[in-house]
This record gives sequence, C-alpha cells and structure tokens, in this order.
Amino acid sequence: MSIAPAKRLRVLGLDPGTRRFGWGVVERTGSRLAHVDHGVIEEGLEGPLAPRLVVIERRLDEALREYEPDAVAIETLFFAKDAQAAAKLGHARAIGLLVAARAGLPVSEYQPTLVKKAVVGSGRAEKEQVAQMVRAMLALPELPLLDASDALAIAITHVNAPVANASGLAAAIAAAAKTRRR
Repeated sequence: MSIAPAKRLRVLGLDPGTRRFGWGVVERTGSRLAHVDHGVIEEGLEGPLAPRLVVIERRLDEALREYEPDAVAIETLFFAKDAQAAAKLGHARAIGLLVAARAGLPVSEYQPTLVKKAVVGSGRAEKEQVAQMVRAMLALPELPLLDASDALAIAITHVNAPVANASGLAAAIAAAAKTRRR
C-alpha cells in the first residue's frame, strides 16, 4: 500500500497600497509551512496614480509567473476616516484582484483583524507584533518590511484556514492550474 504524497498549496498574499504594495509567497505541504519569497513594490510608486497602478500590475504579473501560486489571498478594504485614502487603496486592491482573476486563480479576502488574530492571537495586534510572529513562523533570518510581513501573514492565514483543505478549494486550484497550462 502506497501513501499518497502530501498536497502542496502555494499562496501569494497581497497587502495593497499605492505607495507600498506588499507581497509574500508561502507554501504548505502537508503540515509543513515554508517561506518562498516576499517583497514590497515601492520603486516607481511616486507621482500620479495611474502610472503607479501600471507598475503594480506589471510587478504582480511577474510574481505570478515566477512563483506560480495556486491561490491569491488579499486584505479586504477597511473603512478609514480618510475617504480619499480608502479610494486609492481600493484602486490598488483592484489591481491585485484583476491580476489574479486574469491568471484564473481563486482569490480569498481576509479582514485585517482576522489576519492579526490568526497569526498573533489578537485582532488588535500591532504591525510589529505581526512581523515578529511571521518571522518566527517562517524561520526568517530577519524581520521583513511591515508591508511584506502583512502580506505573508495574509498568505499564512489562507493556508491555515479550514477552507484551504476543503474539496471546493482543491477543485478551484485544479481548474486554475489547467487554465494556466493553456
């Protein structure tokens, strides 16, 4: 009797912003969680909004091609006092959603408080606490930049979510993989 190999799930986590856009890739194989890569898109994100969105779109496309995730997890839009800032954040989120949808990847959205609770244990955790826990969970040699640690935390939340092991997500991942091969 042979043992089936552990299923792999690779997730690209996104922490959208129009000045600093964090991304992080984590992978779960069976019960093993591994860091793949992370970064912050910030170069070229000055000046008018439209060209910044083009830079974000290009860099996210590059990340999808390089890391070939099975799914994308993104932070939900939260309500801010500054409507203009919230609108700009919405534009950055839309680019992340567009790039994932165009690649045929399933997208899950997580509220910031849920991500903090999943990673730190408290929905009111500070960004620095999230970064420390991400570093510990992924055995990183140093703290990632806060935008990248948030993106990694979003990806960790997704791979640890009960839905990540559900057959519905597995079917969506398989369908996405077929779409990408074409």
